[in-house]
Amino acid sequence: MVLNPFFTQGTSAEQNLVQDLINEQLRTYGVEIFYIPRKFITEKSVIREVVQSKFDMALPLEAYIDNYDQYSGAGNLLSKFGIESRDEVRLVISRERYENYISPLIEDQANIKLSTRPKSGDLIWFPLDDRIYEIKDIEYAKPYYQLQDLYTYELTCELFRYEDEVLATGIDEIDNNLVGDDPDGTTEDGISTIQGVTHTLTLVGTGVTATAVTGIITSGGIRFINVTNRGGGYGEIPTVAISSAPSTGITGIATATMIGGINVCNLNANPRLQSVQTVPITNPGAGYTVAPKIKFYGGKGGTGAAATSGIADGTVGIITVSSGGSGYTTAPTVTIDNPGGAVASASTTGVGGSITVSLTNVGIYYTIAPTVTISSPVGVGTTATATATIGTSGTVTAINLTNVGAGYTQNPTVTISNELSTKDRTKVAAASVVAVLNSAGVVSQIRIINAGLGYSTSPSITVSSPDMDSTGDFIFNEIVTGQTSGTTARVRTWNSSTNVLEVASVSGAFTIGEDVVGSTSGASHALRVIDTTPDNDPFADNFEIETQADSILDFSEQNPFGIP
Repeated sequence: MVLNPFFTQGTSAEQNLVQDLINEQLRTYGVEIFYIPRKFITEKSVIREVVQSKFDMALPLEAYIDNYDQYSGAGNLLSKFGIESRDEVRLVISRERYENYISPLIEDQANIKLSTRPKSGDLIWFPLDDRIYEIKDIEYAKPYYQLQDLYTYELTCELFRYEDEVLATGIDEIDNNLVGDDPDGTTEDGISTIQGVTHTLTLVGTGVTATAVTGIITSGGIRFINVTNRGGGYGEIPTVAISSAPSTGITGIATATMIGGINVCNLNANPRLQSVQTVPITNPGAGYTVAPKIKFYGGKGGTGAAATSGIADGTVGIITVSSGGSGYTTAPTVTIDNPGGAVASASTTGVGGSITVSLTNVGIYYTIAPTVTISSPVGVGTTATATATIGTSGTVTAINLTNVGAGYTQNPTVTISNELSTKDRTKVAAASVVAVLNSAGVVSQIRIINAGLGYSTSPSITVSSPDMDSTGDFIFNEIVTGQTSGTTARVRTWNSSTNVLEVASVSGAFTIGEDVVGSTSGASHALRVIDTTPDNDPFADNFEIETQADSILDFSEQNPFGIP
């Protein structure tokens, strides 16, 4: 034996004494820090690279600052990415305190790789100057085996530079640290403080009812497109080809809407592969004398889809959205007047604010007298009432005022019911349409499913009102909360024109349709679209480098390194 067995090289009592002295020194001359362990949320399965981390615990601990002259490191420097701060600090903590206090609190936590000792990548919040540091290196044996034991950890920490981590410790001073209080997200020396995991939330704006107008086609427009075979195996929406109209006409345009291939009751069906569900008409065209042929092509391998079409005069033509409105969470109901409906207008007489009514279109195919409704006067007054009379030919012959009303200062609206009759039903058919919303809850398009039949005048179009209102503007750095999911996040940017909200430090998962409410502003908007991985995150520190690196190593199809 090399060591003298008759001399003790360090008893437990001596070791405990040294440890107690170190602990006392740290409590006397040290500062309070918060140890924030890193949790790994997701990893890339190929090379085991950490994709996203989360910090949701902050544990107080005493530490000694080993720097003798402010911060070490490179300080502030100018790089291709702007001004960067490379401050470093060395902290000494007690091994015993870590093992007896920190380790037991994190050892049963999910997604923590190592709990028995500090590890690189964990964070330290330094309340002295309200900064967050990342542990870069750990010295485990300093002092080196005095009395054959180790007593401290020396941590070399660098100012934390955010990548894609979630910071949600529940301590405002820590969670606020990444985004800071600067209204523009930039410090006076140019260092960005707008940091935190980015989600793009497209919200619903203030409710405004959409409006639209249309005309009719009297020279062979496409009335309908019926799908005769849905086909299958489409990896994307196929192109709908419509045979050309005669030289004097206009070729129709249509798009396909899809349904998931999983509807095939096949356990092996790929839910990404789709079948054609419907073919709404974007432009019915004009001048067709024979129903055009419909063909589907493209769609990444899909086959089998087929459809037929029909044409007619007196069909609804192109529908133009005159105002897309806003505030829609679901596509609104669009109602088009039935063909053959009578139309009337009213005007004030100036005598006591009463009105007169005149027919502008007598309609067709009435078997019973339609109902006449006149809007009420603005303010105080009496609502006018009237009845309709029809002739043997099924047209409205007269509008009879039963009460001329009073108090009208402007012309009221006259509505005549136009339900289809049983007479000559084959000569008329109501048009049916569907509204399309963009991501901001605005009606972007109204597509024709069936252009109808028998219209003699352009029908009126009514779009239902949005089912909820949104109010207010979010402000930078405030907490927003999803009212259904309870998810919280911090506001980075808010665009009231596009209703796009950029948030950071997301804790939880937002739910589509829920109201997102600001804690400070009180703004409340319904959530329509969630993008948890925006393609171009303007707040990413190394976006350009990361993008170029992804183009060099592509793991999307196969593992170039073999089985990990």
